Amino acid sequence: MTRIIQRRRWIITIPGLFLCGITTLHAQYNMPQELDTASLRSQLNYIENRTRIYDDFRAIREDLFQKMKENIEDTLMVTHTEIEQLNRTLVEKNQQITGLNSDLETIRGERDDAIRNRDSFSFLGIKMNKAIYNSIMWFMVLGLAVLAVLLFLLFKRSHDVTAHKRKELEITLEEFEEYRKSSREKYEKMVVNHHNEMMKLKRS
Repeated sequence: MTRIIQRRRWIITIPGLFLCGITTLHAQYNMPQELDTASLRSQLNYIENRTRIYDDFRAIREDLFQKMKENIEDTLMVTHTEIEQLNRTLVEKNQQITGLNSDLETIRGERDDAIRNRDSFSFLGIKMNKAIYNSIMWFMVLGLAVLAVLLFLLFKRSHDVTAHKRKELEITLEEFEEYRKSSREKYEKMVVNHHNEMMKLKRS
């Protein structure tokens, strides 16, 4: 019973499809302008709106199908060409990026060398960093300053000792001079007294 119903269904459907195809063929004999000018999506929308579905099958004219096939192949070819062009462009850009990265590394190396040369110099044939050199110089200046202070203190102490000794020497010289004068006066007085005694003895 089911097979009989299916056969009747096919018998009814096939003539209907044939009649609809003939009607569509006569109604749309000329090629639609949309298939020549519109985008591929618009063309598909046009075909979808202008054709009918019979038992999950869509009836489409052969010339429209071939035109759509041609358009799709052209679109795929153009897309493939664009993809190849984009791939070539991508390869070129990657090569440019690689070259730029290499140049960047070179520039960074030159910059680092310039910074090292700026922050360092040769001193007595020894290449050293400016910060280390400045630290050494400040240490030497500080050491010289401390040494100068020590020398000044030693000189001041020596000067004070010398002045004190000189003053003591002057006092000693003054005392010696007074002693010499007093001794001379005593000696002269003794000589006079001795002379007087001798004269007295001669007279007596």
